[in-house]
Amino acid sequence: MSNNSKIDLDTLKKLGKLSRIPIDKAGSNKLMEDLNKIIDFIEQLNEVNTDNVSPLSSVTGHNLPIREDVVDDGNKNNDVLENAPEKNSGYFVVPKVIE
Repeated sequence: MSNNSKIDLDTLKKLGKLSRIPIDKAGSNKLMEDLNKIIDFIEQLNEVNTDNVSPLSSVTGHNLPIREDVVDDGNKNNDVLENAPEKNSGYFVVPKVIE
């Protein structure tokens, strides 16, 4: 492992403890290499010049349809209550939980 690695054994143990993931000694070197490759890739992304790039919310370029936000019960009360094993006055009847 190189001297300029970002994740060393102590850091890996701390990450394992914080995430509650057991890290065995046999796989620790491979895991450190993988995590360091991920960090190196992220550092490469930080070098990309994005000064003239506008933020995106979608890569397709399509606008989402906007609709009026209206509160509606769906007028399905009777349809829903048809599935109830027992109902009373337009409500489900459920067993008593607290006595």
